[in-house]
Amino acid sequence: MENKNNNPYSMGLDKNRANYAALTPLSFIERAATVYPERTAVIYGDVRRSWAETYQRCRRLASALTRRGIGAGDTVAVMLPNLPEMLELHFAVPMTGAVLNTQNTRLDAETVAFMLDHGEASVIITDREFSDVVGKAVRMASVSPLVVDVDDPQFSGGELIGSLTYEALLAEGDSEFCWQPPEDEWQAITLNYTSGTTGNPKGVVYHHRGAYLNAVSNIIGQNLPPHAVYLWTLPMFHCNGWCYPWSVTAVAGTHVCLRHLLPQKVFELIQACGVTHFCGAPVVLNMLLNAPEQEKALVDHPVTVTTGGAAPPAAIIEGMESIGIQVVHAYGLTESYGPSVFCAHQREWDQLELEQKAAKMARQGVRAPALEELMVADPVTLEPRPRDGQSLGEVVMRGNNVMKGYLKNPSASEDAFAGGWFHTGDLAVWHPDGYIEVKDRSKDVIISGGENISTIEVEDTLYRHPAILEAAVVAKPDDHWGEVPCAFVTLKEGMEATEEDIIRFSRENMAHFKCPKRIVFAPLPKTSTGKVQKFALRSMLKDLD
Repeated sequence: MENKNNNPYSMGLDKNRANYAALTPLSFIERAATVYPERTAVIYGDVRRSWAETYQRCRRLASALTRRGIGAGDTVAVMLPNLPEMLELHFAVPMTGAVLNTQNTRLDAETVAFMLDHGEASVIITDREFSDVVGKAVRMASVSPLVVDVDDPQFSGGELIGSLTYEALLAEGDSEFCWQPPEDEWQAITLNYTSGTTGNPKGVVYHHRGAYLNAVSNIIGQNLPPHAVYLWTLPMFHCNGWCYPWSVTAVAGTHVCLRHLLPQKVFELIQACGVTHFCGAPVVLNMLLNAPEQEKALVDHPVTVTTGGAAPPAAIIEGMESIGIQVVHAYGLTESYGPSVFCAHQREWDQLELEQKAAKMARQGVRAPALEELMVADPVTLEPRPRDGQSLGEVVMRGNNVMKGYLKNPSASEDAFAGGWFHTGDLAVWHPDGYIEVKDRSKDVIISGGENISTIEVEDTLYRHPAILEAAVVAKPDDHWGEVPCAFVTLKEGMEATEEDIIRFSRENMAHFKCPKRIVFAPLPKTSTGKVQKFALRSMLKDLD
């Protein structure tokens, strides 16, 4: 065969404006407004807005910010609950070329001030509910951002601390603003901060391409249909709502906004608005599962929930399925745009007993459509671990939905990307069917007498105790074994159980060396996204000892 020096498929076949456009989730809202202008885009209390109206408001806001000098390289910080304005900002800010930084609503003023300075925020948009914290943070920060208030008539309290209100800013803009997609899809779109439990939080940078692809990946992973009705129980500040502001918009769905997460309100909105989908951490599912029976009875049509952030105990999956809510288990990190792994359902699981089916569904799963590669490997050599369901290794991944890197922190980025893979820090096993199952964070695993104990496995067993509402397990120092499990437990209202009862139950349901040697009855400290703060439990344990 003649050796060709030139590839004919690369000659005269160049990228141009007719055959190439940078991927950006901003295209989703333009399409929704053009194709389905009258369909309901947003519901919040008495507020109902169409896609045409929502798109118009986004363009007006982008115009107003641009007129105030906001553009490429600028950061717009936001501290808001799940309001329509929060949704609009996910489109309006990137339309200017700037970067959106959504901040955790439970943070203290010192941390907020750090993020304002680190991200060099030009603007911060906030709500009266957080006026005290944001006011202090702005005074502490070195930067002097423009402060804008969302004055929500459905909330009373707090005060207006800004130079103007959100609606006043909106009035400065042009609803026909001609925004431009990014020239380079690698351009930053959002900045999200990690929890910062061991020092200052790290700034995770997303790009337009990754946001677009992860949004589409969610649609496939959760089987999000056209015109889905999505309830905002997951905070929109958390990994940009796992990219669902863009996913739901891509299917021209309806965003049902909810300021405060109250089980009764969740069930009422599911029925009243015809909610088809929502997301939430396992703690949210547990909260719903333990609501009064008359509230759970309001689920009168098929609903799907995607859960992640921590491994959901199989008992919670069983319980949700029993009240008519199908559970999709997802796994990911801030650094992977939220969900990057889905527990893809296999038809043969439907033939299993509910308990066996739930155990399958409680695994983290396989790579999402947008993720290129996923494996469980030795964290140093990156040698893949055997797919035997027993050999422990680190979860590593790579693909377009992995962050650009950590803002102004090249050494941390280099460590995270060692060997050409993103290192999650999560320990897992790989099953013969290719599904991964996270056993623990590398920092949380308990090593007792040389044996590794998965705190997730112990917690899963404790959740099956009929009196236990919540449980979390940490290592307790032990003179003989080095470490032993200690369980922090919250009981269900009206239920009773002693330490001896729970230890006996544990010994009846798992290997004795894995059983908690101590039970502490106490409320579990959590992050705003429902993750148990195990560092706080370890601190509590030191005080108890």
